[in-house]
Amino acid sequence: MSKRLFVLISVLILASMLLAACGGTGGGATAKTLKIVSSLPMTGSSLTQTQTIVNAMQLRLDQAKNTACGGKYTIAYEPWDDASAALGKWDPAVETENANKAAADKSIVAYLGTFNSGAAKLSIPILNGAGPLVMISPANTNPGLTKADKDLPGVTDSYYPTKVRNYARVVAADDIQGKVAANFVKSLGAKTVYILDDQELYGKGVADVFNATAKEIGLTVLGQEGIDPKAADYKALMTKISTSNAGGPPDAIYVGMVVDNNASQLLKDKVSIMGDNNKVKYVGPDGIQTQAFIDGAGADIAEGAYASVAGVPLSELPASGKQFVKDYEAKYGPLTEPYAVYGYETMNVALKAIEDVCTAGGDPTNRESVRAAVFAIKNFDGALGTWSFDANGDTSLTDMTFYQVKGGKYVSVGTFK
Repeated sequence: MSKRLFVLISVLILASMLLAACGGTGGGATAKTLKIVSSLPMTGSSLTQTQTIVNAMQLRLDQAKNTACGGKYTIAYEPWDDASAALGKWDPAVETENANKAAADKSIVAYLGTFNSGAAKLSIPILNGAGPLVMISPANTNPGLTKADKDLPGVTDSYYPTKVRNYARVVAADDIQGKVAANFVKSLGAKTVYILDDQELYGKGVADVFNATAKEIGLTVLGQEGIDPKAADYKALMTKISTSNAGGPPDAIYVGMVVDNNASQLLKDKVSIMGDNNKVKYVGPDGIQTQAFIDGAGADIAEGAYASVAGVPLSELPASGKQFVKDYEAKYGPLTEPYAVYGYETMNVALKAIEDVCTAGGDPTNRESVRAAVFAIKNFDGALGTWSFDANGDTSLTDMTFYQVKGGKYVSVGTFK
């Protein structure tokens, strides 16, 4: 080997060592990676809602340039599907697999989800025993996921085996939604109501709260029963309901369900047997407040149906929320699904928690630190307004907006406390 070649090789080796020491970033250490995942049904009818949620999460992360803590950390986001083609909606086996996968991957510091309350019931205890790993939902509304009250449907403290709360949500729960819905139905002039639910944690939960409230405020409940989400049709059920009120139909039907569970077919058969929605009011929760529900039933059949969603309409969001809508539409096109802003706020919360840990001199790779920072959020100025988490992980925001199908679209008709 010539002396010149030896010197050249030595210089190259020295240079590579210096670059490695500097992290190859021009003088700064290589940014560590923090991973955030979401677990939502990206297969089936809920996709019209969940795709906008994922888009909004990605938008918020793009705005942060995929970094945190002054560039010390890179944020990687992976949207996971908790649905299966076999079921055409969220699948318990898939959601359980997702939770176990997240629990095992120590680089994951936040689990954003779920969309369905029944899915959350499976994931919370798995993630609770993994750090705990914080779980932040943009959409779960079953009261029992957070509220340790024996009188609420689905309540159990067994979701939290470590006795430390690791689950929070940015949306109001069904103990609020069900109560407001019953009062709303009464305000429409109804005196009698028949209640249906899809027998899932979310659907039955909101239906049960509606039932209890209806009785308290003087609405006559003619019956409540669970439907078979896989039934070919519901004409026999609707025929029975059509004579439940002294031989005639009820003034209103309240359905606790998600769009995936044959919600459009249920409405089709209701209109076929009892006429349009002006004759017998048809009201449901946020699980049917999606364009897929209208499209599945047909605009003419869906005309006049009502559905509630937590929060205020997109047009009435605070300035930060309106900016979100502007930014979203610039990137993804017109926004009609109301849950997109909750997806944005969910990622907003995760990023704030990470930044708060860094500001306090902590380690955001530590799951417990991030979990504690989420639960410490108070008076947060987010896209939804100024709000806080309580000790159970519930939001302080309790507004509820009702929408009615008009001309093939959901249009807001009023916001209620």
